[in-house]
Amino acid sequence: MKKYTTIYDLDNIPETIQEAIQLKENPFSTQLLGRNKTLVMLFFNASLRTRLSTEKAAKNLGMDVMILNVNDAWNLEFEEGSVMNLNSSEHIKEAAQVISQYGDIIAIRAFPTLEDKEKDTSEWILNSFVKYATVPIVNMESATMHPLQALADAITITELQTKQKSKVVLSWAPHPKALPQAVANSFVGMMQELDVDFSIAHPKGYELNPELTLDIPIHYNQEEALKDADFVYVKNWSSYESYGKVLHEDTNWMLTKEKLKEAKFMHCLPVRRNVVVEDAVLDSENSVVIQQSYNRVYSAQIVLKKILENL
Repeated sequence: MKKYTTIYDLDNIPETIQEAIQLKENPFSTQLLGRNKTLVMLFFNASLRTRLSTEKAAKNLGMDVMILNVNDAWNLEFEEGSVMNLNSSEHIKEAAQVISQYGDIIAIRAFPTLEDKEKDTSEWILNSFVKYATVPIVNMESATMHPLQALADAITITELQTKQKSKVVLSWAPHPKALPQAVANSFVGMMQELDVDFSIAHPKGYELNPELTLDIPIHYNQEEALKDADFVYVKNWSSYESYGKVLHEDTNWMLTKEKLKEAKFMHCLPVRRNVVVEDAVLDSENSVVIQQSYNRVYSAQIVLKKILENL
């Protein structure tokens, strides 16, 4: 594998999930693979799980890790032919090539503006590194995708499912801020690659990119959608059509124990208690959010392993 910017960079997703689960049993089995190799992690935005889990994954593989909060460096310019007489001091053309000399893999985290739809969907930061770097790129969440999270989610569902075809529901939830669609987008794509009964629930106006959801069933009644669910993944996202907008904050969409019933509760974290989900769900045995966060290590580790094997 030469890069991991979307889940579709994986040749065989079900096989990769099984490999990650096996790696979880013996995480240090391939420590020699990363010896004398360096992962450079660039954070344009804040992180807790992604930062720590990806660093741990790299070290499990024997890699050295360098981390840069990009806000602490020169302001980067991404536009072609730009006259750099304002705030930007360094162009991505030089920066990406320079960083490529210091690391064998570059991992990037860069959120959307949620203001310029065309710019965000072009993945201008991520794709600029793909274009100008001379080493593989790993996406630690970009403007439209979070493929490491989606892989961890798939690992979690695979570990916990108790029947051949589980019913999985992605449900929108209220949130006081406008949030990206990245987690939801990658989860939608991942569920289309698994043998699950998958559907999405959200209020009208919160439809995701139709090029991603395709013919997936969409429900505007949350309780109807959650009936007989095995896994309920709850996540807020802002409007795609009215780009980046919070159309309303319908508190009736908060997930409660009464709605969840016996299903497993999933969320990528961080989560706002008693806004997105009530305490009774998050603190219950049905909640698997801690297991999800632990699997972030092994989603990152299997990705890094596959890239290292091709260096």
